Amino acid sequence: MPKNLRLSKTMNLSFRQLQAFREVMRTGSVSEAARILGRTQPAVSALIANLEAELGIALFRRQRNKMAPTPEARYFVTEAEAILDRLSLSTRTMREIGALTKGRLNIACMPAASSLLMPQLLGEFLLDKPDVKASLMMRASPVIEEWIASQQYDIGLGETPKPTAAIDTIDFDMKCVCAIPAGDPLAEHDTVQAHHLSGRPMAGLQEGHPNLIATQRAFANQKASFAQRFELRTFHPALTLVEKGLCYCICDPITAAGYANMQPEPRPIVFRAFHPQVVLKVSIMQPAHRPPSALANEFVLQLKAALEQINNQL
Repeated sequence: MPKNLRLSKTMNLSFRQLQAFREVMRTGSVSEAARILGRTQPAVSALIANLEAELGIALFRRQRNKMAPTPEARYFVTEAEAILDRLSLSTRTMREIGALTKGRLNIACMPAASSLLMPQLLGEFLLDKPDVKASLMMRASPVIEEWIASQQYDIGLGETPKPTAAIDTIDFDMKCVCAIPAGDPLAEHDTVQAHHLSGRPMAGLQEGHPNLIATQRAFANQKASFAQRFELRTFHPALTLVEKGLCYCICDPITAAGYANMQPEPRPIVFRAFHPQVVLKVSIMQPAHRPPSALANEFVLQLKAALEQINNQL
């Protein structure tokens, strides 16, 4: 770079100056550059003069009503073109991000929603957004909390965490339902009571899980015997066992809704309201110390609506 073109730390070049310079270089005329830019000729002349003052060099010499560029101007136009092209690309990219057509979503999801609900919802959300990339990772709720608190992920869906300043949550009390083989006499009930299932084989989550504890408490409230035949980490395999008539299950509504959406009718399982009510506390989680992107905000709205619909529908 010529010594007299080294940019100082205090130099303050503007977008309009560079635009004016580029058009004068292209056309060789201040008046033609002003016409292209939609500005007055004095305004373009002032922009060129201010640019020359900032650079500390002459960029043009007037010859027979034309602006003849100096050697320094021929060098600098390459730099100006690169800056303007980069600004144009950045502006276009940010407009696409604002229009939700470009960007990335990083989502961490509990097992209950990872197989069906979240892929279905994400797929619908991204149908008209071919340039949006997504990461969808299934993890246990405590891991999701860590990822959201440390700002590694934009959105988490898991069991409601303890209140913390690092995580913003939207909380839901998801009402669990009873999964019953379609041909079972209990399928005739609109609401299945715990005492209806007393002593019958049940599928449930592992010992100590909040859902299992709440289910056992519901049975105890009606002095019913909770006979757990199958111990599982998620409810997805439990539904297969219910299909075969091996057991019943007090299932979270997210898993139930995903199953219902994927199974053609007539389905081998029906879901009924369960009493006493067993609630799975679930939260949409986002980092509290990092503003969410417009893309993340829009997806959270759709996820919230989907969870509310599931809770009301089932």
